[in-house]
Amino acid sequence: MSRGFESHTLRQTFSADPRPERIRVSETKPPKRRSTVARHGQLSSPSAWGQIVRFVAVGLAVVMVAGVGVVSYTAYTAVASFTDAAVELEGQAAVPPDIGEIEGGVNLFVAGTDACEPEYAQYFGDRCTGPDAGGELNDVNMLVHISDAPRRVTVVSFPRDLMLPIPECTDPETGRTSSAMSKQPLNSTFSYGGLSCAVNTISDLTGQNIPFAASITWGGVIEVTNAIGGVEVCIANGITDYHTGLDLPEGNVTLQGIEALQFLRTRHGVGNGGDLGRISNQQQYMSRLARKLISDEVLANPATLYSLAGTALQNITPSATLTNPLTLVQIALAVKDVPFDEIVFISYPVLTDPSDSNRVVPNYAAAEELWAALEANQPLQLSGEASQGDGVIVQSPEPTAEPAPEPSQEATSGATPEPTETAAVLPEAIAGQTAAMDTCSNGNG
Repeated sequence: MSRGFESHTLRQTFSADPRPERIRVSETKPPKRRSTVARHGQLSSPSAWGQIVRFVAVGLAVVMVAGVGVVSYTAYTAVASFTDAAVELEGQAAVPPDIGEIEGGVNLFVAGTDACEPEYAQYFGDRCTGPDAGGELNDVNMLVHISDAPRRVTVVSFPRDLMLPIPECTDPETGRTSSAMSKQPLNSTFSYGGLSCAVNTISDLTGQNIPFAASITWGGVIEVTNAIGGVEVCIANGITDYHTGLDLPEGNVTLQGIEALQFLRTRHGVGNGGDLGRISNQQQYMSRLARKLISDEVLANPATLYSLAGTALQNITPSATLTNPLTLVQIALAVKDVPFDEIVFISYPVLTDPSDSNRVVPNYAAAEELWAALEANQPLQLSGEASQGDGVIVQSPEPTAEPAPEPSQEATSGATPEPTETAAVLPEAIAGQTAAMDTCSNGNG
């Protein structure tokens, strides 16, 4: 079993990278005074408690720490049930709760780790039988950016084999400090300093301030998937991967248990067999998880919601900054109305490492265009492929009948058309997909 709902305190460090320093999001605007509870978006009626679950579900789906948000929801629904039978005192007005979406933009880092948990170690092969069995690598690394209004969500995935500078890190368990290194694989950061080291590494790479983070083990992913009854994914061509034991037919398949783990870990079974294809495959899973979590199958089933909350408590490790239930709800409220086409999953742009063709290095020029677009809060327009490494293919939509044209109406005198935002066209080096896109795993079958 994983370490449970323990927290990590994030520390801020800066590397001695000779590249020009990038401006952090928080430094580009005058600092705002943030209250513990936002001053707007009040929930003033009991019925609002019933709506909060949908808000939380969207947020938790995006950040892949599903139960954290639901834990907050269950706490509030418990309070709501406590107040149902409350007695009104004559002459005393009820005080409405003052809970609103978090102010400004938000950055969260999410790591998926390969800890050799006893229940699942047998499925990791040599990884959990060799000399490194006691270690823990951050194989999945995602930066979730929630913009200021108008709200948009961008999830940037970083390859595990990305070679980059790592700042000085201290192991939270042993207290041992590792010196800064100029070039190491990203997935080694957990071994040097746990979640905090991974956060600081990505912060230095991107120039983004990252105040919130969480990690979940592969075993935790299995438990969360099981708690919601599985996640349906689309498979093109079928998948056969002898390295993970995965064997899936073509078509829509509902993944649970070990199959969910095998699907998320498979590299040889999709695309060109590389880590970049695996990332795109994982992004398909995340977008479909988002849809599942806001479906009636989950939202209308209290037993499923409470099961998910309990599962999260056992399997998600948050930063200390992410343990305040009000903060969790505020973050979830910030994304409650974000449409699926504004939830964009992006693969961090990379180049082949000149020193090792099996590794990759940052494509700083392409990445700078992404960070500039996020800083300006522009809609993102993808010009590259949906997948690096051919991990997924875009599913063609079913043809539909053309709707009958509606009678035209004369424009109202003096009416001003709504201004349209200019989208930032990302370079072709940046692959990605939106949660609204239907993609299928490009299996090797």
